[in-house]
Amino acid sequence: MIIVCVISVVLILLYFLLVNFLVSAALVPFFMRKLEAFERITDESYAAQVQTSDIKVNRQLTLNATEEWLQTVEHRKLSAQTTDGYMLIAEEFPAEADSHKWVLILHGYTGWKEEMYPFAYWYHEQGYHVIVPDLRCQGESEGDFIGMGWTDHYDCVLWLDYILSRDADAGIILHGQSMGASTALMMAGDETISVKIDAVISDCAYTDAYSMFGEKIKDWFHLPAFPLVDTACLVLRLRGGYNLKDASAIDAVRNSDVPILFIHGDLDDIISVQMSRDLYAAAGCSRKELLIIEGAGHAQAHEKDPETYYGTIKAFLEG
Repeated sequence: MIIVCVISVVLILLYFLLVNFLVSAALVPFFMRKLEAFERITDESYAAQVQTSDIKVNRQLTLNATEEWLQTVEHRKLSAQTTDGYMLIAEEFPAEADSHKWVLILHGYTGWKEEMYPFAYWYHEQGYHVIVPDLRCQGESEGDFIGMGWTDHYDCVLWLDYILSRDADAGIILHGQSMGASTALMMAGDETISVKIDAVISDCAYTDAYSMFGEKIKDWFHLPAFPLVDTACLVLRLRGGYNLKDASAIDAVRNSDVPILFIHGDLDDIISVQMSRDLYAAAGCSRKELLIIEGAGHAQAHEKDPETYYGTIKAFLEG
């Protein structure tokens, strides 16, 4: 009996050590770098993308135009401190003319602000003041755990408040990609935050972090989602202060009155296009739209068909 108890305790300890390892491997940048997880995620994400000639050409044209714009545009670095003591960094691109149009552009999982500069360029050309932050513990921003949109949707209030301190009449748009899109949707579903937002552009958002974590445990580690994800929720609550089940964009949009444009590529192998369809169906706002770009992989809609992508955004925001 004693041997059975000892074995049981050892197995339980090993199980929790495994879950603790998985949480760190997926959500703690310092640990991820030691495992070279950032490189692996980047490689796998690239391999999962569509590599057609039109996408490659459009991507290069966009990067070239963005680089030229960065050589001349006025910009400055911003910083803000979170309630739990982390310093967040963002880049601001003031509009060239007087304008009350503002946009906050949010990157995805393991991303950084610079990869969102092509969007900043487009919005700036439309007369917007642009702010592009590094989300917590990514890029130049401090932090402990990647927030999967939950801690981020609170952090980003700092940038909203900054905007409103500069311009009390600001009309603020959120444009997010992947995890950044889910962050924006969570902000739109929080009644204390949504009053500061005029519209959301959601590009390839996931419905909820719980589902995404389960998929990635199977894809990256070849392990079953249950019961690992539920245990990970407990570990993350103890270590990171939030629960993956809290990070639910689909719950948020059910309670949102903010106009939302959902965009997704139909060949997305990282976040299923069905998630945007589900988000669109669940959204409680009176004004919503769904754009599916054929032939686009994850976060490639703007590269596959830039004319439709930006044309639809422009029409939605002016409608």
